[in-house]
Amino acid sequence: MSSFVNYRNDSTVNVVEALSKDNVTFYKIVVKVGSVQWEVLHRYNDFVELHETLVSDHGVAKDLLPPKKVIRNKTPKFVEQRREALNDYLKNVFKYLLLTMPSEFAHFLHFNLYDIFFLLQDLAKKLYLEGDKLLENEKSHKFSILELHAISERFKMACPPTEKVDQMFDFSHILDFCSQVRSLSIEGSYEKLGTSNIIPNELYFDLISFKSLIDLKVLGVPMGCIQSVGCLRDSLVSLSVHIASVVTLNEFLLVDVLHKDQSSLADTVIWKKLTVINFASNNIDNVDWAIRLVPKLQQLNLSSNKLTELCDISCLHDLQVLNLSMNRFSMCLNWHAKIGNIVKIDLSQNKIESLQGFSKLYSLESLDLGCNLIDDVEEVQYICNLPCLEYLWLTANPVASSIDYRVKVIEQFNARMSEICLDNEKASEKELDTARVLQALRIVKEGKTPSFLQNNNSSHSFNRS
Repeated sequence: MSSFVNYRNDSTVNVVEALSKDNVTFYKIVVKVGSVQWEVLHRYNDFVELHETLVSDHGVAKDLLPPKKVIRNKTPKFVEQRREALNDYLKNVFKYLLLTMPSEFAHFLHFNLYDIFFLLQDLAKKLYLEGDKLLENEKSHKFSILELHAISERFKMACPPTEKVDQMFDFSHILDFCSQVRSLSIEGSYEKLGTSNIIPNELYFDLISFKSLIDLKVLGVPMGCIQSVGCLRDSLVSLSVHIASVVTLNEFLLVDVLHKDQSSLADTVIWKKLTVINFASNNIDNVDWAIRLVPKLQQLNLSSNKLTELCDISCLHDLQVLNLSMNRFSMCLNWHAKIGNIVKIDLSQNKIESLQGFSKLYSLESLDLGCNLIDDVEEVQYICNLPCLEYLWLTANPVASSIDYRVKVIEQFNARMSEICLDNEKASEKELDTARVLQALRIVKEGKTPSFLQNNNSSHSFNRS
């Protein structure tokens, strides 16, 4: 991002080309500040309007601008001559106003879009005029990476005096607004910004200005861009990080102390109020020790990652909702030893074949196993005695295409069959009547089945059908 304050003497402007759009001539200006550059298009009339302001308010010589021409002002020769004249004009004015850089000239050259100091002037004015209304009406305020980078960099530089002495342009308005924001949204991009060579996802920023933040949403921002989150550990309640190529949770949770030995961190990096974490659509392939840094966690969403197994998260005593959909789970063994009093699990769109691992999750109320590989209705036996289970999804599994699938599943819940909502639908009276008949037949037949045949799967399956 441009920093004209620091690279004032390494800045240039050039009118490099004349372009015709819809029979209107535009002049392309290339602005360079250090290694940052961008392009600006202006008509001749824009130069005239700027010049009038600079003459009246900033002492620019009146005859410096090349004059208008009424006739034959579209010929290639004339357009090129005007380009050269405008190039000389712009260079002279830029040199003359290099130290003061009035806002009218800065806006003409789009410094307010790409430069730290002038972007912050515009932001300060906006928040001075609208800040209270924004805080009152918006559920979440969205800052661009450019704005966050500018705020972070502004702390590192002394503010030079300018002609803008008006209170509304003071940086303090930005800091005051940030300190009151409770919900923040940040969206990244790898595309160049506007006509510049600035790539937002290559800029660094911190979040130290946000003293009251309780909800943070980060979309498409590499964790390497974020330099500090320490100020959020005492306030943040909800955290979402999507499409950020995150491999482990500690890339964010420990972003400012990642290089330190974990044994030396102790309680200094605990997220004291964080109850909701959503890291969907990343590249996480394991949940490591960093999960212990969020002891109050109630909801964990790791959908659309690369997980193949669940580590021990029994230390999360308050965890109730776990979303692991669209991962790579195939086995879910002894999950009761890895999870505490879990209430809701979403494992849809995985490769799970058996329900055995869920048999002792006695607090479980909702289990979504849609789009997996369960093909035997007898698997329901593992979960039919869970006392709190009310919602079960098996849709788009092979078993869901079998004859009388719903009735055969519901029947296994015995006295609770009317309470079960299967695939988002409770059993109809007809299904319940059929299930009761199947249940009665099963009890009778099982009572007559010799014990040496009870483990014969084919015979058992035949009896149940």
